[in-house]
Amino acid sequence: MSDFDFCVSMASEDVKSTESAAVSTIVNLAEEAKLAREGVKAPSHAVLSICKSLFAGGVAGGVSRTAVAPLERMKILLQVQNPHNIKYSGTVQGLKYIWRTEGVRGLFKGNGTNCARIVPNSAVKFFSYEQASKGILYMYRQQTGNENAQLTPVLRLGAGATAGIIAMSATYPMDMVRGRLTVQTANSPYQYRGIAHALSTVLREEGPRALYRGWLPSVIGVVPYVGLNFAVYESLKDWLVKDNPFGLVENNELTIITRLSCGAIAGTVGQTIAYPLDVIRRRMQMVGWKDASSVVTGEGRSKLEYTGMVDAFRKTVRHEGFGALYKGLVPNSVKVVPSIAIAFVTYEMVKDVLGVEFRISD
Repeated sequence: MSDFDFCVSMASEDVKSTESAAVSTIVNLAEEAKLAREGVKAPSHAVLSICKSLFAGGVAGGVSRTAVAPLERMKILLQVQNPHNIKYSGTVQGLKYIWRTEGVRGLFKGNGTNCARIVPNSAVKFFSYEQASKGILYMYRQQTGNENAQLTPVLRLGAGATAGIIAMSATYPMDMVRGRLTVQTANSPYQYRGIAHALSTVLREEGPRALYRGWLPSVIGVVPYVGLNFAVYESLKDWLVKDNPFGLVENNELTIITRLSCGAIAGTVGQTIAYPLDVIRRRMQMVGWKDASSVVTGEGRSKLEYTGMVDAFRKTVRHEGFGALYKGLVPNSVKVVPSIAIAFVTYEMVKDVLGVEFRISD
């Protein structure tokens, strides 16, 4: 080989080597850019999905609770009214009385506070249920070794109970204040002017612990209530879709009316079992409010005091009978049927509109 040919060969190899290095560099840069794009897109997509889920839950809670606000107020008034000076003898009579004495605004008194509580509560509850369901299903599949296993009614009950405890604990101070705002009337000796005023007054006069009075019966009550709501609703839907016993399935989907019915049944079962704890919670929330005795106790009776949940149960039954644990059950039952149903269906519809793929039945 001549010197010229050798030089040409070396030059050719250098060019190839340079081209190869350049191509390799371009490929590496392209891969890095792709990973960078995916690294940014993945978390932003996850955050967006979480926000959509929380928003759907919040809308569901606000819409469902506002629709039944008059019945919610009537229920609380029946729960805590003075047993020696009955003002509200029943749901219809009570609603008429509020309409006559306080007008339309009276029917929705406390609803602003209620929505301020229920919107974040509902958002956290639905989102927590989704995450708890995923976690429980993952552990269940790992334990059984069956990758196709699905949530059982008992596992759904556990996921719902977890979601209820988280949501209740996160928003309990708002629930406590809402109870007091709802109970006060135009003739109450002391008036809370709103959410902020009620919160600041309770903190100043009764201390921060007062904001969590009645928390224990609330948590105990929320386990069967929220747990059964989710478990019954999801199990009913699954049964209807898989077996189609009544011919209600259209294109492998349940109609809105059918889903509303499932939600109504779920709400009725849950609230009936947990209702006595709700009554005790409301009464414990009144403890420490110096003007509560004018609402709950009669003239000349001792100041409203409970040392704890068991004491509240004992005193309520002793002074007013076992039936007192179910005061306000009728308006609550009438309220729960549309409220829970509307909440579940609204949540699913809003998520469909927002394009969120994951559903609580997955």
